[in-house]
Amino acid sequence: MPQDSRPNILIFMTDQQRGDTVPPYNRAITPNLDNFYKEAVSFRNTYCPSPHCCPSRATFFTGLYPSQHGVWNNVDVGNTLSKGLNDGIRLWSEDLKEAGYKLYFTGKWHISAEEGPRDRGWEVTYPEPSYSRPKGHRPHPDTHEWNYYIKGNICHEGKKRREGEIIRPGYPHYHQYGVKENPFNDTDKTNNAIQSILSRKDDHRPWCHFIGTLGPHDPYLVPQKFLDMYDLNDIELPECFYDRMVDKPAIYRRTRDCYSQLTELEHRKSIQHYLAFCTYEDYLFGKVLKALEETGQLDNTVIIYTSDHGDYMGEHGLWAKGLPCFNSAYHVPLLIRWPGVVVNPGRSVSEFVSLADIAPTILEIAGIKADREFAGISLVPFLKNEEQKSWREAIYTQTNGNELYGIQRSVMTKEWKYVYNGFDYDELYNLKDDPEQMHNLINEPKYRHVVREMCKMMWEFAYYHGDVCINPYIAVAHAPYGPGIIFEKQEL
Repeated sequence: MPQDSRPNILIFMTDQQRGDTVPPYNRAITPNLDNFYKEAVSFRNTYCPSPHCCPSRATFFTGLYPSQHGVWNNVDVGNTLSKGLNDGIRLWSEDLKEAGYKLYFTGKWHISAEEGPRDRGWEVTYPEPSYSRPKGHRPHPDTHEWNYYIKGNICHEGKKRREGEIIRPGYPHYHQYGVKENPFNDTDKTNNAIQSILSRKDDHRPWCHFIGTLGPHDPYLVPQKFLDMYDLNDIELPECFYDRMVDKPAIYRRTRDCYSQLTELEHRKSIQHYLAFCTYEDYLFGKVLKALEETGQLDNTVIIYTSDHGDYMGEHGLWAKGLPCFNSAYHVPLLIRWPGVVVNPGRSVSEFVSLADIAPTILEIAGIKADREFAGISLVPFLKNEEQKSWREAIYTQTNGNELYGIQRSVMTKEWKYVYNGFDYDELYNLKDDPEQMHNLINEPKYRHVVREMCKMMWEFAYYHGDVCINPYIAVAHAPYGPGIIFEKQEL
């Protein structure tokens, strides 16, 4: 039987990693990614559709936006809007399975609370507990959301705050940063994946392996040796750290207040720990690359390094991610290595890329022609360094809030960013003059034409991607220009 010539595919997806922590930005120390970049292409303007795990991961696996796949927020919380994908939504893994690929899944799933990777064609090598919930399962509050409090592990009023700790009376203890070996069991996950890779060295069938780690998600707990690689004296607060956000939605300021107990030194230490966490993830990625090389599989494996969403990392005084629609929560890494196909490796692509582009890209890599449409577009031409006569000129985001709900949409070009906040006043930023998004221009009359054009783009995207946030009722229709703007010159 002739050997299958189709390439293997390996995906290494971290959790909550900023796009500027990998080459060519290099905010973090990443020796393995630095070497990897020399043989890969970095898509330096890659964005997720939503600023939290489940919607973005669902987009990664479906090639669709939340308005299409139906996952609007994290699926395993008590007040979730949806527990899983819309009926009839297909993942690219199912296409690979039908085409003869062997599929292996290690680590974080976080797409559905009603089904797991096995339901979508994967062999699970290192499962997460949430995989096994039955379809339609909604945990009773007494056994799920209330467990933190029933166990009594909560802060009490008057408790003395320790370094890096945030005191919230009646809430669980929270430490922003610290030292921990094997955070989130990411070393165990990676070692498990490596054992699976080693076991396949003599198996010539094409495979796809997804490795989902949980770092550098907060709290930022990292092994000491990686923390020691960063001199605290070199860590500076972001230029926009002192933005009081008086011209932005009130929820932005309230979110910042969550971190108001931290001193400037503690914010700097948080940055130090976050960057060290990125270095730790780079170390784990390097171990995977070494296993591929030792088994002779490296040169026949397409490798994708990415993340589900970013982290504010102290910008505007914020951490983690949430409704504040700043680019750092949406900007993610994306590097792709395809030996023998990538032309002029070691380069970066500046065009806007979405996590929705990964699904059609993987299918083209595997030689599969899908019989359905995607919101994303294959990135293979960029890997081959082929000239693109047309490409998207804007990036769009969709969120109905994390667990504090609020409808929010945004559209961003290279010059302008408009944010529609259904729960508060909108935002407009000139990204050329104000890349840190410090000055909200939404109330400046001279930019009214920009707002109009951005609204038109937003509603056109909504129309073509099945977004139904178009309720015309007077008490909830807050956009400065309504959806009908896109039909003004058309006969209805």
